[in-house]
Amino acid sequence: MCKFSSRWLYIISLCFSFHGDLLAKDHSTIEFRTIGIPPYGIQSGASQSGVYYEAANSIASLAGYKINNKIYPYARIIHEIKSGQTDMTIMFKYEQLEEHVFYIAPLEPLKIVVLGLKGTSFDSFQSLKGKSIAYLRAAKFSDVIDNDPEIIRVDTTSFTQGVRMLMLKRVDAIIGPMDPLIFKASELTGNKKLFGEPLLVGERTPWVQVSKKSMDKISTDKIESIFKSMVEQGELNALRKKYMNIEHTKKMQAY
Repeated sequence: MCKFSSRWLYIISLCFSFHGDLLAKDHSTIEFRTIGIPPYGIQSGASQSGVYYEAANSIASLAGYKINNKIYPYARIIHEIKSGQTDMTIMFKYEQLEEHVFYIAPLEPLKIVVLGLKGTSFDSFQSLKGKSIAYLRAAKFSDVIDNDPEIIRVDTTSFTQGVRMLMLKRVDAIIGPMDPLIFKASELTGNKKLFGEPLLVGERTPWVQVSKKSMDKISTDKIESIFKSMVEQGELNALRKKYMNIEHTKKMQAY
């Protein structure tokens, strides 16, 4: 009886050990979500790419983690960060996430601009009164514009939709970070000179951030050290130049 019990105890311990190894492997996989805004996150059929997408893959690889990197819209990432389904992302700070994330490191601030078509320009917030502005749904670009009832906000599902509405003159202007707007103009028209002079309305800083529910599986110190090294070596700037190159944009459209 004693031998029988010992044998089964040994088998059970092996099972638990095997199960523990599987959990450890799952535990080392980072669920990363990249914002679906070119040039940061680009989805073309089954192909995924972009500045933040590639940066995230590099960070995880150098840190020794496996990564499951998917490109999602803002609203879904915010929901998954709160629930713990998403471990990490790179995006702006949002008030509704303050209690749910740990901020690891900032990226270079992005210029937030309002753009009209070429030949049209805005020189102040006052000049926007009575004008309609394509505004990415769930994003937050300007408190002044958000709180001015005389500036007409037209919510859009993407910058693609916003730029197309501007081209068709269904809105007077579009708001957002400069790079995504120029990227979309290049993608849709083949040139970067679709717009008039930009009105700078502020800056927003993207952050590498991790869900507080994932702090036990991710070394924030290691991630921060690797990210800072990438910045110092110019890797993020190199990725930006790669994706903002108009010829590169044309090549991506071919796939």
